[in-house]
Amino acid sequence: MSVFPIILSQTKFTHRDGVKYPIEERALQFGDGVYEVIRIYNGQYYLLKEHVDRLFRSAEAIKIQLSSSKEEITDQLLELLKRNNIDGDAKVYLQVSRGSAPRDHIFPQDVSPNIYAYAQELPRNLSKLENGVHVITQRDVRWENCYIKSLNLLPNVLAKQEASEKGCFEAILHKDGLVTECSSSNVYLVKDGKIYTHPATRNILHGCVRLRVEQFAEDLNIPFIEEAFTLDDIAEADELFLSSSTSEIMPIINVNGKQVSNGKPQIITRKLQDAYEKDANITENKITV
Repeated sequence: MSVFPIILSQTKFTHRDGVKYPIEERALQFGDGVYEVIRIYNGQYYLLKEHVDRLFRSAEAIKIQLSSSKEEITDQLLELLKRNNIDGDAKVYLQVSRGSAPRDHIFPQDVSPNIYAYAQELPRNLSKLENGVHVITQRDVRWENCYIKSLNLLPNVLAKQEASEKGCFEAILHKDGLVTECSSSNVYLVKDGKIYTHPATRNILHGCVRLRVEQFAEDLNIPFIEEAFTLDDIAEADELFLSSSTSEIMPIINVNGKQVSNGKPQIITRKLQDAYEKDANITENKITV
């Protein structure tokens, strides 16, 4: 996945090779910042407003006062696409840190936040979307403010790496057997025609695609129940799936080496995938089932 050459650095656009950050950048030394990953289909952002809104909520939660307004950041992100002539499928990584200052745990005074964004090609993973993925389970050892999309992702990285080393796509996280979410996505269980997922508390990220899943379910008259399920419930699930901006709505067909239902994506997941494609105005490279 190649990175497009023009990036947004502060409020200016420049070539990626010319960008240098000081070593005393708080994102590097403390993970003191927040971020978003925004999906692009056919050169158009998907859920841009939702991502920008969440960026500001996360920044407020860790007491970063952004120097740009939502409208200004939105305009800059749109300009980023134009400057890179993006007309296909991609993603934008957007990061805000508290700024650059001599290293000290205490917030620096009179320092402006650092903001940058870059775009990267990202074709749809049609094979996995059509056939489903294998996952593992892991104990959730993260902090208690997972609703903040912060840069502190080491537990997530370790869980995802463990999944990768076992030939799996994701790791389902749990606290004493109660499922929260995955290392980089929200997760859902389907039983008797109803969708279950962890409530949008401080313990999970309030996913932008998760909001759409809830709306799709309402439109399709499928009960959407914000109630945490357990590892034991997974063994009896009719369907499992996960969602994120890069994974879309992804069927889970195997957990810890054990098949989910008949080991194939099922009807409710398929209906949600179809709703997603329509909502994102995806007309090419669609899922075929």
